[in-house]
Amino acid sequence: MSTLITIKKAASQLGISEQRTRTLCRDGKIKAEKIGNTWMVKLDSAKKYGLLTAHNIAEDHRALNTNNTKIKRPIALSFFSGAMGLDLGIEKAGFEVRLACEFDKFCRQTIAINRPNVALLGDINNYTKEEVLKEAGLKDTDDIDLIVGGPPCQAFSTAGKRQAFKDDRGNVFLKYLELSLELNPRYIVIENVRGLLSCPMEHRPHDLRGDDFPDLSEDELKGGALNFVLQQLRNSGYAYSFNLYNSANFGTPQSRERVIIVCSRDGKVPPFLTPTHSDNGEFGLPKWRKVKSCISKIETHHHLNFPESRLKYYRLLGPGENWRNLPINLQKEAMGKSFYSGGGKTGFLRRLSWDKPSPTLVTHPTMPATDLAHPAEDRPLSIEEYKRIQEFPDRWELAGPLIQQYKQVGNAVPLSLGFAVGTLISRLISGVDIISVNSFKYSRYKNTSNEDWELQFAKLVDSSNKNSKQENLAFAESTS
Repeated sequence: MSTLITIKKAASQLGISEQRTRTLCRDGKIKAEKIGNTWMVKLDSAKKYGLLTAHNIAEDHRALNTNNTKIKRPIALSFFSGAMGLDLGIEKAGFEVRLACEFDKFCRQTIAINRPNVALLGDINNYTKEEVLKEAGLKDTDDIDLIVGGPPCQAFSTAGKRQAFKDDRGNVFLKYLELSLELNPRYIVIENVRGLLSCPMEHRPHDLRGDDFPDLSEDELKGGALNFVLQQLRNSGYAYSFNLYNSANFGTPQSRERVIIVCSRDGKVPPFLTPTHSDNGEFGLPKWRKVKSCISKIETHHHLNFPESRLKYYRLLGPGENWRNLPINLQKEAMGKSFYSGGGKTGFLRRLSWDKPSPTLVTHPTMPATDLAHPAEDRPLSIEEYKRIQEFPDRWELAGPLIQQYKQVGNAVPLSLGFAVGTLISRLISGVDIISVNSFKYSRYKNTSNEDWELQFAKLVDSSNKNSKQENLAFAESTS
């Protein structure tokens, strides 16, 4: 039975007027009872509304009921949890996510609403190993089965400045690695964008490269940042495997590629994730899921709107079409100066196809270069469609204004990819045989597996060393 509080107290907790609070009660947005002529507000409903609307702040809190679980499940700790897409997949695979750590205000609200019994931490830089264990309800002698995390990816994104670990967001990557190794779990998972495969540890400006400057060091080579991470793992006794995985190969109705590094404390190289789907039904697997399979039966939609200046072109496009399907004069009109620029420009004025997976969901569906329009309706994808494509349960509540909800879901890891990760590690823990699909093409890019990547990086290092030796020899001969 919920505790009842007065309108005045509820208004004070929410930081809004008493009149506004009464209106919310009358509209049913906050549950309340009218006793005589006085509204009495249900405390838990007021708290939930406060979290959803960000009138309340999701405070750090310790895990609850950690000793009451009758069936012992493997324990996972989550960092950079976001809206918990990866964690939901891990949970589905049988893990108990005991702790979440997230800095973003709106993601924290979402976690607090949906997983109130999970420990919630803020900035990862503020916590030591001992504090993490305490908040998760664990002792130093407890064995952690899994630590998962997707450190902020902008520092490694090919669309950014590629600052790697000199970027503040890159520094939290190192904090995550350091803290994970101190906690010493059986398995560590690192999730990131494709740019991690080619980002240098240190970025040298292009105007400081060339014949008049020293050759790039190993840290300055493409892939130097990942090489540093792998060295730290090896030095700590962890074996690893990684690949660039397309989530469509695991049942997500979306083509979304992410680097997943699976690290094992026992020194045995983990196998790759087991695919459940393939593009055209190769290897006897079901074909990739279509957008139509998940968004065709949604009754209520909340969405942003396109400006009329773009809608007039969308009205001329059918499912799966984009600006290139317009008459040439309208292509030039719609694209303006961008029409004459290089690149594929595939993100402009695009409608999703009913019969294919969605392209990668972005954090804002109405940006000019990354539009995501409904296959048939003249609007962007709704937040409800975003959730379906990223495989969040319909009941999963998102905090904050609509634009922040898009951001949370757009940044998330699809549930099926998280489930594939959790399933692999669960089977490794249980000693169950892993089903491998030989020669499976996990992504459209080359040299994305750990074996191929390390071979290519070694060639880069070797080439750089040869150039340095030749220069040193030439310098010695010129000074003798």
